[in-house]
Amino acid sequence: MADPVTFDLLNQDGERVSSSDFAGRRLVMFFYPAAMTPGCTIESCDFRDSYQEFTAAGYEIVGVSPDKPSRNAKFREKEGLNFDLLSDEDHALADALGAWGEKNLYGKTTEGLIRSTFVIGPDGDIEKAYRNIKATGHVARVKADLLG
Repeated sequence: MADPVTFDLLNQDGERVSSSDFAGRRLVMFFYPAAMTPGCTIESCDFRDSYQEFTAAGYEIVGVSPDKPSRNAKFREKEGLNFDLLSDEDHALADALGAWGEKNLYGKTTEGLIRSTFVIGPDGDIEKAYRNIKATGHVARVKADLLG
């Protein structure tokens, strides 16, 4: 059995957000490579538009990227996002969850954030992992799996 997911990161306002803030609650944590890029905007806005459905079913949502808090703040404001965006600048959390590594972009192999989503249970354990996903249609799939 894997260890519970633990984190202590800064949100878009420079405030600390940690795994203990979500103890006893379900959390949908999605990792996006870079704020204000097309795929990340689609995915983030899909989560924004589905936020009420997720929270009504007992799920919190957070986005995580290697961006600085100031960039996440601009992104959150520009797109009217209604959940925290956490900065994993040293990608320690992404590393721990296997969301950082080699990826192929336009035929070129690079190292970076691999778009992934994790559903974390009230005990901090990962209940479901979506790895190396495409932004378009992803939120609909997560909703179908979690909300029926």
